[in-house]
Amino acid sequence: MNSILYPACAAAALLAFIYKLRVLRTDRSATQIFLLTNFLLLTLIFTVSTPQVWVATSRAVGIVNFSGLFTQSCVILMAASQQMILLHLSHAPDVAMRKARPRLFALGVALVAMILLFSAATSRHENPTDFAVAKAQFYPSYLLVYLVTYGISQIDVQLLCIRHAKIAPTPWLRRGLYLVGLTMPIALIYTLTRLADVIAGQFGISGHAWEPLAQWSVTIATVVNIIGWTLPDWGRYLSTLWRFWDKRRAYRDLMALHHSLTTQIPEPVLPLGADAGLDTRLYRRVVEIRDAQWALRSWMYPGVRAFVDEACDQARLTGEERAAVTEAALLRAAIWAKARNESPLEHDLNPRATDPEDLASELAFLRRLAHAFAAAPIAHAAETCRAGTVAALSTEESPLT
Repeated sequence: MNSILYPACAAAALLAFIYKLRVLRTDRSATQIFLLTNFLLLTLIFTVSTPQVWVATSRAVGIVNFSGLFTQSCVILMAASQQMILLHLSHAPDVAMRKARPRLFALGVALVAMILLFSAATSRHENPTDFAVAKAQFYPSYLLVYLVTYGISQIDVQLLCIRHAKIAPTPWLRRGLYLVGLTMPIALIYTLTRLADVIAGQFGISGHAWEPLAQWSVTIATVVNIIGWTLPDWGRYLSTLWRFWDKRRAYRDLMALHHSLTTQIPEPVLPLGADAGLDTRLYRRVVEIRDAQWALRSWMYPGVRAFVDEACDQARLTGEERAAVTEAALLRAAIWAKARNESPLEHDLNPRATDPEDLASELAFLRRLAHAFAAAPIAHAAETCRAGTVAALSTEESPLT
C-alpha cells in the first residue's frame, strides 16, 4: 500500500514546495524559509519511504535500513521547522529564537539518541514496506525515543497553532492554522499504532494487522498538513470564487421579487448594455427594488402593518426576520391594491421596517425579504387586508395557518 500512498504524498509535498518557492523572491523571512524546509523534508520523507527508493538509498549508503533512520530523523527535523514557523509567526525574531532554543535542544538530544540506539542495534535485512513493524522487537528503545519525541512535538505544534490562530491577522491564515492543528489527533493515531508495534513485538506478536491504519493515518495527516500550511496563499482565491458565486445566487434570489414589483412600477428599471457586469446588474436590481417599494407606498394600507405586527407577535418573530416579513406583507398588499387601482385615502408614509447600514447588509436583507415575499404565510395573508381591516380571515384561525 505504501508503494502507492507514499509517492502520492511525496508528489503533494513537492508541489507545495515548488508553489511556495516563488515567495522567496519577495519574502525571505524566517517563516517562509522554515515553511519551505518543512515541505522539502516532507518530500524527502515520503520519497525515501517508497519501497524502491528505500532499498536503493540504504544500498548506496551501505547501511541496512538506513532509510528508516533517515526518514524518521527528517520527521524530527520537520517538527522543529514547524515549531520555528509558528514561533516566528507569533513573536518577534529575538523572542522566537529564545522560545525555540529549549525546543531545538530537546529535539537535538532525541535525534542524537535515535542515531546512537539505531547504531547499537543490528539488522541483516531491509524492510522497505514494514520497517517499524518488523523491527519493533529489535529496535524498541530507538522507536520509543522516536515516537515519544514525535508525539510531544505534534502536541506542541497543535497548541502553537491554536494560540496563534486566535490572533491571526487574516481569516485564511487562521483557518490554515486550525487545519494544521487538526492533524495532531490523526498523527497520534499513527503514534499509537507504532507504540502498539513496540509492545506487541516484546511478546513476539506482529503488528501487521493494524499496519494499514498507520499508513492511512500518516497519509491523511500529511495531506491535511500540506493543505493547512498553503491555505493562507490560495484561500483568497476561494473567497473570490465564493463571492462571485454568492452574487450570482443573490441576483437569482431577487429575480421574483424584482419582477413582481417592477411589473406594477416599471419606471425605475433602466436598460443595461450587454457589457454590464454582474456587480452592475446586481446593484441596479437592488436600487430598482427599493425605488419600486417607495413608489408602492401610495397603495399601502395602514391597517396592514397593524395586522402584521399582531401576526409577528403571535409567531414571536424579531429582528431582521420580523422586518423582512413586515415589508413583504406591505408589498404584497400594495401590489394587490395597485393591480385593482384601489388606493387608500391614507397610506403608510414609510414602506421600510429597517434601514441596513451598508450595501452588503442591504443585499443580505433584500434576500431575506425576497424569501419572505415568496414563502411567508403572514405576507400572503396580508393580501386580504382592506382599508385598515383584516378581511376574510377567521378570528379563530392564526394568520400563520
